[in-house]
Amino acid sequence: MKYMLLIQSSATAEAADAADGCSVEDWMAYDKAVGEAGIRVSAHSLADLTTATAVRVGPTGERTVTDGPFAETREVLGGYYVIDVPDLDVALDWAARCPGSRGGGSVVVRPIAEF
Repeated sequence: MKYMLLIQSSATAEAADAADGCSVEDWMAYDKAVGEAGIRVSAHSLADLTTATAVRVGPTGERTVTDGPFAETREVLGGYYVIDVPDLDVALDWAARCPGSRGGGSVVVRPIAEF
């Protein structure tokens, strides 16, 4: 079954400092482990939140485009993995191993709906 691991990091400077415990080497080791386990479907890190653009379409079809984040939040989506594992318990184990789950961050695990 496929699961998306949504890597959330803090949007505040204080929590970002706490996340400094995760090094580039930690991320490289995790990425290598996911690859060697043969469970990676896809994975990407996202560009800085300030590069985001939001699109909303109103009831009459008019499009509104807003630069940057449009909501005040304590967490931001920093990246994701899509993994293919036997069940939720295995997905939760991989989420717990993710460096993004440490230092004030979290990893949200969502099953991929197959239509």
